[in-house]
Amino acid sequence: MATGGAPRPGLTLLGLRLGLTLLTSVTTAACTAGSGSAGARSTEAAVTASAPLRATPPDELCARVVAYWSRRVLDSDTYGDYQSMGLSNGQYEILRTVVDAARAEKRREGALAADRLIDRQAHEGCAGWYRTGGPSKGPWQ
Repeated sequence: MATGGAPRPGLTLLGLRLGLTLLTSVTTAACTAGSGSAGARSTEAAVTASAPLRATPPDELCARVVAYWSRRVLDSDTYGDYQSMGLSNGQYEILRTVVDAARAEKRREGALAADRLIDRQAHEGCAGWYRTGGPSKGPWQ
């Protein structure tokens, strides 16, 4: 019985390939498990499973953007360009009406009353605008 003889070349090469394959597989699996896409998918799946996503209705989005810009414009002397605000022509008309009313309300009742009026009139204006077709009424409406 002989022990400690020289290793056979075929077995050494096979062992080396097996070792490299195993190392590559483990490294790839570790990188994939820690990558943003796999982690994001599992997090996204957990969020989706726990609470269904709800799209914000267009009239609500309109009211939010009109109220935001109404507050920004309230204390300035100009309205600015509706396109730079990301508004349609119809939303811009609602904004102008809301700001004019808010300026008058602020003079009469103060800033808090004007702020409440902005929210109320932006919601009313956008709800009415979308009830009659919103931006689909025409190319610039």
